[in-house]
Amino acid sequence: MRLKLTMDRLKRRIAVAAKRVPADLVIKNAKIINVFTREILEDNIAVVDGFIAGIGQFEGYETIDASGKYIVPGFIDGHVHIESAMVTPAEFSNVVVPHGVTTIIADPHEIANVSGTNGIEYMLNASEGIPLEVLIKLPSCVPATPFENAGATLDYADLTPFYNHPRVIGLGEVMDYPSVMQNAENMLHKLIDAHSKDKHIDGHAAGLNGDGINVYMAAGIRTDHECVTSDEALERLRKGMYVMLREGSAAKDLITLLKAVNENNARRCLFVTDDKHLDELINQGSIDYNIKLAINQGLDPLLAIQMATLNAAECFGLKSKGAIAPGYEADFLIVNDLHLIEIDQVYKSGKLVAKNGKVTNSPVLKIEPDPSIVNSVKIKPLSREQLQIKIGNGSLANIIEILPNMIITKHLIEEVDSHKGLFQYNLEKDLLKIAVLERHKMTGNIGLGIIKGLGIKNGAISATVAHDSHNIVAAGSSDEDLLEAIAHTSEMKGGLAVVQNGKLLASLPLSIAGLMSDMQSIEIYERLKEITQALIKIGCTFEFNPFITLSFLALPVIPELKITDLGLFDVKTFRHIEIEIQKMMN
Repeated sequence: MRLKLTMDRLKRRIAVAAKRVPADLVIKNAKIINVFTREILEDNIAVVDGFIAGIGQFEGYETIDASGKYIVPGFIDGHVHIESAMVTPAEFSNVVVPHGVTTIIADPHEIANVSGTNGIEYMLNASEGIPLEVLIKLPSCVPATPFENAGATLDYADLTPFYNHPRVIGLGEVMDYPSVMQNAENMLHKLIDAHSKDKHIDGHAAGLNGDGINVYMAAGIRTDHECVTSDEALERLRKGMYVMLREGSAAKDLITLLKAVNENNARRCLFVTDDKHLDELINQGSIDYNIKLAINQGLDPLLAIQMATLNAAECFGLKSKGAIAPGYEADFLIVNDLHLIEIDQVYKSGKLVAKNGKVTNSPVLKIEPDPSIVNSVKIKPLSREQLQIKIGNGSLANIIEILPNMIITKHLIEEVDSHKGLFQYNLEKDLLKIAVLERHKMTGNIGLGIIKGLGIKNGAISATVAHDSHNIVAAGSSDEDLLEAIAHTSEMKGGLAVVQNGKLLASLPLSIAGLMSDMQSIEIYERLKEITQALIKIGCTFEFNPFITLSFLALPVIPELKITDLGLFDVKTFRHIEIEIQKMMN
């Protein structure tokens, strides 16, 4: 979207700034949010060739009277996975641009874990020419760890060619901390490659203490979005990291982390959504929701806006973004109310792209994925016997306990019921079964476990959205419903399924890598509402979204206990463990 700077364009920009020629556009009588000084200044803004040429009195071919309204820089989402919204980049743009988001830093590691370099190429191609500027961080950890099976393995040589793309700005979240700490050669090559090209490197410091932060900072990793306590945030800020305040669908950390933000350190803080589902993006918003939440918690509106704009731009070295000032890109919002962040219009590169909550020109882009991307679900025939958990009567078991609205879990040890040496579901104690099936290379791997806190009373759910390797993950209250849910997910070539008493209640096909739908966002939204009703029918109370929670139970880099296609995984010790611990003594 942004025009390449040429000699003629530079001359024209300077000529407009010097008032020798009219601007393309002049916004008059604006209350400009100055994010450098955190002031509100009333003045006019001159735009030419998608850039701001000056602030002051100017003439233009087109004028907009912004009397009584505020001009705010376009919001920047500092870390997001488009795939988590289950839509294509074009549909993602249609949803978030009306919420004032003009630039995102996207890490396509979800699709890369399924389809490798083909997935990265698809995301780059599918995000070309849309109103939203999609800057890419290359996936650093595919697979996330060596303790699971993904659809691809990417080493530094696979990533290097992508750095030549103008929208690739760095290396994505480094979540394989042990490989960094232990100087694993392939990881060091990735880090050196990014450093040599002067690219930014994102972190993923879930559960790391000060010693771990030392390792990341020494490696040149400068950001973290995995803080869940204010103490963790302060630890990272004191070590020189940028802290990303996350408010997504599964991880809602912003209110807690705001306790660490003050006038002295706020310039090192920015907002991110990370993983946010489509229904929440539509109903709540994106970065605008983070800002509103922060303001409601008492943060100064100008400080919140600074965090969502200038701070994010400076964090990633985006020198012409994040402010309303001469020489900066004309990405801005016209806002009616500063405290409510009531957005009237959105401009990208000086062009109106959204008004009154809707995009002005929805791009019709049909990028055909590589065949491997749409045929990514491959599993062997499954029997009930393969889902049975062998465990002695009166035995203690390692159990995954779900913590509402968090992606971390608790490692619970509890006595479970058994009959003829097999685990028995206990709905009163909310002890259900979870299964992860490898779905990329037909290995036949099935990881089984016991979970507590999901809340299903009668039925099962299954999905191919299972961070980060995105194998099939399923959980439920009976083996029969588990089998049925898994079968439907496979038949759809990926997606979400809700089953009760052997019957499909609702589903959402995700044919693109088992992660995204090729339908329009409004169609997907309606299907998600049907899924919500089905989840209520099987007993979910909606203290949290079961599918979102389920998707993170398979991520073996987030404490404490998770599950992969190879079995239960203890994140503290970084090893697989057995379900059964011991027999209780009479």
